[in-house]
Amino acid sequence: QVQLVESGGGLVQAGGSLRLSCAASGLTFSSYHMGWFRQAPGKEREFVATISRSGGTTFYADSVKGRFTISRDNAKNTVYLQMNSLKPEDTAVYYCVADDRVVGNKSPGLYDYWGQGTQVTVSS
Repeated sequence: QVQLVESGGGLVQAGGSLRLSCAASGLTFSSYHMGWFRQAPGKEREFVATISRSGGTTFYADSVKGRFTISRDNAKNTVYLQMNSLKPEDTAVYYCVADDRVVGNKSPGLYDYWGQGTQVTVSS
């Protein structure tokens, strides 16, 4: 079955950096657009970033544009999220997602597969 396993979360001070990874299995990775969502306590899940099958097209939420970078390595079946200049409002559980239809979907309901999530906490 499809598995998306996130790693790399943790506690970091404001202004710091983290790199999240998501290892995919059970699917033809290069056939899927990949992405990241996040959910803070008491809030709805929100779109963070997506990347096309080849890695040539990316989309970002306005709140992370210029600070976060999504990338992928199709040889390793892995997608990454480099997060720089972190802010306390970036604190959330971050989820890896996969979809084989359209890149750039910002609605969580349109994604077929989800990881279990990794906690990112940014202290002020």
